[in-house]
Amino acid sequence: MDSQQVKLHEYWMNKVPEIGLSFWIIKIMSTTVGETGADFLAFNVGWGQAITSAIMATFLATVLFAQLKTRRHIPWLYWMSVILVSIVGTQITDLMTDSLGISLYVSTGIFSLLLALIFLVWYRVEHSLSIHHIVSRRRELFYWAAILCTFALGTAAGDLATEALGLGFAWGAVTFGTLIAITYLAWRRGGNAVSSFWIGYILTRPFGAALGDLLTQNKADGGLGMGTMWTSALFFAVIIMLVAAAQVGTSRQRSA
Repeated sequence: MDSQQVKLHEYWMNKVPEIGLSFWIIKIMSTTVGETGADFLAFNVGWGQAITSAIMATFLATVLFAQLKTRRHIPWLYWMSVILVSIVGTQITDLMTDSLGISLYVSTGIFSLLLALIFLVWYRVEHSLSIHHIVSRRRELFYWAAILCTFALGTAAGDLATEALGLGFAWGAVTFGTLIAITYLAWRRGGNAVSSFWIGYILTRPFGAALGDLLTQNKADGGLGMGTMWTSALFFAVIIMLVAAAQVGTSRQRSA
């Protein structure tokens, strides 16, 4: 490591939270909020997909700019960025499917190739895809590009499984939940940690989306009929509590 890298690592702190149970709970709930929140704004509020996408993209650009300007991990800012990325990623896929008429098979393939390309370039430039060393702006840009693509890919793959392939919401949630469990067990048995993380991160998107649809859709359509407003509010409240706990913990660590 040269002197410039040493200075960089001294100046930056890792911008990604510790990966534990709380991380995955917030991630899944953020995914569900992204699915239900986007639907609520687009259809219940009546903004439509185009206006919703434009407003959420503006919010995302603002929050992500603030996230990139920080030199350390700030829990509330990080997770607000994730929620907004989730909403925008969902809207990108929905616009491709509903407005442009692009098949879910095609969009799933496009986002799979795009994510593979991001990982390839990221690895060739930084020689690692580990999220434990997001200690420079360039690495963080790669990280957020990958995160946005995983949400768009997860939305397309989830809709492909639950709608085009006819799994339905309940079986979709069970299927993706099982794949997440298999990934976890593979990691516990010595599987590559970086690959396991990214596979799990991708799979939590369609799992959360299927869970969100299961909770919000009408009973006649195979859902539980809770509605997008109440589901979004409930999950967002849980996210706030978990992030607040993480924020307090981070503040105590810095003051110690």
